[in-house]
Amino acid sequence: MKIAISLLILSCLCTSALAQVQSLQHKDDKRRYIVYTPAAYHSQPQQAFPVVFNFHGGGMSMAEQMLYTQMNKTAEQQQFIVVYPQGIKQDWNVGFGMDYLAGTDDIGFTQAMLSKLKQDYRIDDKRIYATGLSRGGFFALRLAAELPQHFAAVASVGAPMPEPVVQHHRKADKVGMLLIQGTADKVVLYEGKAASYLSAEDTFRYWRKHNGIDGATPQPRLIAGAAGDATQVSWLEQGAGAAGASVALVTVKDGGHTWAGADAFNIGLPIGKTTRAIDANEVIWEFFRRHRR
Repeated sequence: MKIAISLLILSCLCTSALAQVQSLQHKDDKRRYIVYTPAAYHSQPQQAFPVVFNFHGGGMSMAEQMLYTQMNKTAEQQQFIVVYPQGIKQDWNVGFGMDYLAGTDDIGFTQAMLSKLKQDYRIDDKRIYATGLSRGGFFALRLAAELPQHFAAVASVGAPMPEPVVQHHRKADKVGMLLIQGTADKVVLYEGKAASYLSAEDTFRYWRKHNGIDGATPQPRLIAGAAGDATQVSWLEQGAGAAGASVALVTVKDGGHTWAGADAFNIGLPIGKTTRAIDANEVIWEFFRRHRR
């Protein structure tokens, strides 16, 4: 059933003027990705547009990520392009379950996508961003570490910093960093997992140090959930000046392994509560728009 739904979505995409399935050959694999262009892209032919890469979670597809996150609506309102890549075997290489260096070359695939997007679309190369859920969030963090020359900011949802990325992080370039994590996430733990990934708070501290942000940590801003919403959001952000790369940790108290503000999406896992206190798409874009390379 899940496969049938994905095929139905993809068949609809092929007839849409705004969302198109694209492909490229990378090494021995034909790789696919969906590109959504807002209506403004076609009505403003002289304008270059920001791009947001939105990576699916493990076991999901690019079409399911688009359907679940509903980021196209925000792209339409805020006028940016969204790209939903497809991982091989619905996965991304972040050093878990495959060799970090010798496994699937998802870094090379991302670079190939960027090159082709710049050929095929009017891209503002100072405003290229990446986000993702779970495994896709882990991979977005790998992109921040390995391709900081391309990405102005990254937002990871339900995925703190992977230990293999920490071990291979050599580039000094600063990248805006936003982490959204639920304290009741049972799939990816808020407190981290030894030899796998840092805690959410340690990830905040890691990128704060990497981006050269000094000074005392400010008090977080609290955002209460709507009526009937038991969750509460704590927003902690620290910047490095007007032109600096900010680091933010958005903690969803009692939140699960979910995309804030999204409709419930049962993928057979104990994903927990979805907060209505914030909309992840709006929060992510508000953070991204303040960052340029």
